[in-house]
Amino acid sequence: MAQHFLISAKARTLSLKAVFRMGEDAAYRTFCEMRWPETDGEAVCPKCGCYETYNITTRRRFKCVACYAQFSVTSGTIFASRKLAFTDLLAAIAIFANGAKGVSALQASRDLDVQYKTAFVLFHKLREAMIREAHGRTLDGIVEVDGAYFGGYVKPANERENRRDRRLVANQSGKRKSVVVMRERDGETLTFVGKSEAAGVAVVREHVASSAVIHADEASHWDALHGSHETYRINHSVSYSDGVACTNMAESFFSRLRRAEIGVHHHIAGPYLPSYAGEMAWREDNRRVDNGGQAAKMAGAAMEAPVSRAWKGYWQRAA
Repeated sequence: MAQHFLISAKARTLSLKAVFRMGEDAAYRTFCEMRWPETDGEAVCPKCGCYETYNITTRRRFKCVACYAQFSVTSGTIFASRKLAFTDLLAAIAIFANGAKGVSALQASRDLDVQYKTAFVLFHKLREAMIREAHGRTLDGIVEVDGAYFGGYVKPANERENRRDRRLVANQSGKRKSVVVMRERDGETLTFVGKSEAAGVAVVREHVASSAVIHADEASHWDALHGSHETYRINHSVSYSDGVACTNMAESFFSRLRRAEIGVHHHIAGPYLPSYAGEMAWREDNRRVDNGGQAAKMAGAAMEAPVSRAWKGYWQRAA
């Protein structure tokens, strides 16, 4: 029997030991090469695009010859105004990449010896950069569609006579949301978060090409897809694959997201659910990439992403 990729040596091309051994200067140079790959790490002014700059080595900053603007390797990126050392940033990315089902901010704060809020914000910035890769994506070929509910857990009453049926709307918190996944067979993944699974029908029509073949379960709201796409249905109360229709790839995504919710984060708040769903979609799409390659893709996406508007100044107190 062939060895699974994830436990093979090919899947391990980066370790924390290697990151900390490289030192701060090498880590800084790595960020320069990721920011300006077309010039082999030589600075390019983000304001006017000039290739001629002065290197202020004592402050690790640059000054543009043309417009005199000063900038650093992280200026204008999602890491702007960073306070962590470059070695710590690379280590955080490596830790994040190594979590097959995600990594909790609490664990990262202990591994890196930083505040919980620092790790929490940093990881959400990485998720924001990762999700940008899916913007404007259209799926084609064979696309599996499914939905599942996450969050909004209400702890049941202790005494039997006081217990309530949490399946009823009256006994729910109102925070539970549906994640709808659209996943190509051996291709890319898109996610949508809404109040109900039925709200995903319009999203599927928007992001799945009309030439695609859709596989879905027997939920009644997917009936509307027959009018716009060639659609096959599977009745999960009978089987999970009947030789024609199958949504096992979509179910695989939900397995990863559910394990992340239950076993890693324990609770995913409603406003953050789209970020966690997008992260797990990225992990599913890159599950056959070695951990070094995943870390490089994360870091590259972060250096290409603009300053975060959602997480900028998150921990700064109001006056």
